[in-house]
Amino acid sequence: MKQTNKQKRGLWAIMAPVNNYIRWAMVISALSGILSVVGFVFLAYVIGLIMGGSIHLFGFELGFKEALILLALITILSFLTKFYSFVISHLGAFKLEQILRTDITTHLAQIPLGHIITLGTGAIKKVLLDDVKNLHAFVADTTPMMAKAIVAPLASMVALFVIDYRLGLVAIAILLVGAVLMKFVMKDSVMHRQNYEQSQSEINKAVIEFVQAMPVVRTFDDGTTSFKRYNDALAKYRTNLKTWFGSTSTSARIAMTILSPMPTLLAVTITGLFFLMDGTLEFAPFIAALLVSTGMADALMPLMWMSNFVKKSSAAAIRIQEIMDIPVLHISKAHKKIETTDIVFENVDFRYNKKDNYALKNINFEVKAHTVTALVGPSGAGKSTVAKLIPRFWDVTSGSIKIGGVDIKDVDSQALMDTVSFVFQDTFLFNDTLSNNIKMANPTASDEDMIEACKAAQIHDFILSLPNSYETMAGDRGTNLSGGQKQRITIARAILRNTPIVVLDEATAFADPENEEEIIKALANLMKNKTVIVIAHRLSTIKDVDQIVVFDQGEVKEKGKHQELLAIQGGIYAKLWSNYEKAQHWDIHHNIGGAL
Repeated sequence: MKQTNKQKRGLWAIMAPVNNYIRWAMVISALSGILSVVGFVFLAYVIGLIMGGSIHLFGFELGFKEALILLALITILSFLTKFYSFVISHLGAFKLEQILRTDITTHLAQIPLGHIITLGTGAIKKVLLDDVKNLHAFVADTTPMMAKAIVAPLASMVALFVIDYRLGLVAIAILLVGAVLMKFVMKDSVMHRQNYEQSQSEINKAVIEFVQAMPVVRTFDDGTTSFKRYNDALAKYRTNLKTWFGSTSTSARIAMTILSPMPTLLAVTITGLFFLMDGTLEFAPFIAALLVSTGMADALMPLMWMSNFVKKSSAAAIRIQEIMDIPVLHISKAHKKIETTDIVFENVDFRYNKKDNYALKNINFEVKAHTVTALVGPSGAGKSTVAKLIPRFWDVTSGSIKIGGVDIKDVDSQALMDTVSFVFQDTFLFNDTLSNNIKMANPTASDEDMIEACKAAQIHDFILSLPNSYETMAGDRGTNLSGGQKQRITIARAILRNTPIVVLDEATAFADPENEEEIIKALANLMKNKTVIVIAHRLSTIKDVDQIVVFDQGEVKEKGKHQELLAIQGGIYAKLWSNYEKAQHWDIHHNIGGAL
């Protein structure tokens, strides 16, 4: 499903891989609709035989028995064509679902990881599950119904004109009146629908905010503020819905009534009876006209309701195409090898999107092999962004990042992953055993290697204390473990991977004092003989590193060792250190007493 031409967008473009299934399903479904109309007409003439009429078909006169058998065959054929049209459409739907999910996941694996983080799990889940499911339902159910809904009214109209053109004109006149009224009803539907969907979105946001912020609400709020937002969203939703219904309800009811089968049937019945009594219409054609005329209105109604499914599926297709349009990570064919682990940033500029301001500007610094460099600075200074450029979570906008003199863009992605490991501030564990969670860093590692890594990460003894030891389930996102325990599991994972470069994104940020001591020991083992970049907020942990790089507003402002940076008069690092020391001497009783 790779898009070679980005102009081809929308619902039908995304269903191109299963067009043959869709075409055959629609053709067979349309044939089913035609056979249904033929069956109704033939049924009327079979009833006419009972009343003394006759049936002539291709020059042969049919008796009651032959006509009944033919009617049964038409009915069975109509049923079979309808059945197999849905069989074919469902086969196409399952194939499309497989193609889309395979292509989307393959594409997600090829785009920069930063895009995955930016999209968020909610958006990816919606596309992979909900949107693909919507397209599956559209192909499986809507396409055959759409074909029948289009062909059946046309076939009914043709049959009605063949039976008696006067009755055909009556039926069309009724439908035209209903269509004019419906057009009046739908004139502002786009505006009303947009307001309706916007208010729905606001309700969803308010509900999510209220649920996610429940601990804060219960602690600091009696619910009036947060619940008011939800209540206001509901009020707006009610107002929009009431306005929509108020402006269209009366005319909509009239239009729906006219477009229902009953008015058409009533008009054709009264007109047909007049012609029957006049002697210009026979009984069998009259019954056939009654049966067929209802088919015109009856088949139009599903066609109108299907527009909602088309809009919903079109929106799903566009969301999928937006993800498929994200450029894949450029992989050079050079596949150069990294021999040493010194890291050099040369004139690096970076922005997330072309419309955004630069997050990083003219970044230049070097990290010597087997040294530790700390990145510090105020929140939003660009520290984490710099670190995430090294394993190519994003690609630089301009400039270059080199490892061992090799531009990381010229390194195979797997080779780069085998060179750089990342210990995130936010840990993630799968709902699997602790053993599998650790071994995912190196699936070929032996149990002995895993145990040694866990010992180095200061987590082995804790794991042994669990009832199932290394086979204990971590729980969904590691819910069975504390934050410090999860962090040490991820450190064990990084130790087992054993890459020569390690990037630490403030690994002790959320640890309690006891876990922090264990984590620091674990990190010390992880950092042995490695080239290390540390993103630091607790300045006490990086006093003795080989180099400190200070960032502010996306630029490198200072570089040097701890004492060198403290000596800079009015320097950013000196201010950060001063604030850090003040925070260390802060005492709750002293400060509360002073405030009182």
